[in-house]
Amino acid sequence: MSSDLIEIIEKALPDMSKGQKRIAAYITEHCEKAAYMTASRLGEEAGVSESTVVRFAIELGFDGYPELHRAMQESLRKRLTAVQRIEVANDRFAKNGVLETVLTQDAERIRSTLESIDHQAFDNAVEAILNAGTIYIMGMRSSFSLAEFVDYNLSLVFPNVHLVRNASGSEMFEHLMRVREGDAVIAISFPRYSKRIIKAADFAQGRGANVVAITDGPTSPIAKCAAAALYAKSDMASYADSLVAPLSIINALLAAIGLKKQEQVTRALRDLEAVWDQYDVYDKKKVTDK
Repeated sequence: MSSDLIEIIEKALPDMSKGQKRIAAYITEHCEKAAYMTASRLGEEAGVSESTVVRFAIELGFDGYPELHRAMQESLRKRLTAVQRIEVANDRFAKNGVLETVLTQDAERIRSTLESIDHQAFDNAVEAILNAGTIYIMGMRSSFSLAEFVDYNLSLVFPNVHLVRNASGSEMFEHLMRVREGDAVIAISFPRYSKRIIKAADFAQGRGANVVAITDGPTSPIAKCAAAALYAKSDMASYADSLVAPLSIINALLAAIGLKKQEQVTRALRDLEAVWDQYDVYDKKKVTDK
């Protein structure tokens, strides 16, 4: 659990009732379980009523238990190792089916992302990409798959797209050594945040580039470097992160760019179709009913 939440609990501890102190102790000692409990279940485990749990959240400065619940999950997700993630996930799946649990939660993440997205930041991100001298895209570990998806689709249309490959040490900065004012750097990072992405985003901002951050919230270390920050709800589906909401934001970015550059996109794709036909890239056999 993050030191911020621990500090909040410790600071409020002297003024808590006995029941609230039991809740505080349970959260501190069993955070990996508490983060996925309802207020009622947490009350049962701590030996207090559900209303006491709600008052506890308000005493800590949250609007209610749902906000505290989200804070616990966020804090937990940022510190768990891969082994701990699978242990927590297995406990959740034991109560419900895997398929139902994962798909339902993914749908909720997209809905929640849509409700909280900053439309002005989205428009700013689109303009930064459209007006960029060069577009750099970077993401590490699981986020690299998202970076590759962005690179593939933007490269179909724009000639100035550069994917920053997974690199170690100074190689990251070697990829970015030519970044300059007016360029766009799309930085993708989710907990546990990659230090290389954090440093690279800071480097790009220092060079005057417009950093478009795709991350999980304003407390993300790459958000402070961003000219436009797009927040997508992400959580651990198991040992792997759920990236459906970030991918939906990326799809929306690509759609908006395609709409703004419709003539250019159409021309580029028409040329590509001719090349694909010439070299027999796709199977175009007609499907006939039997």
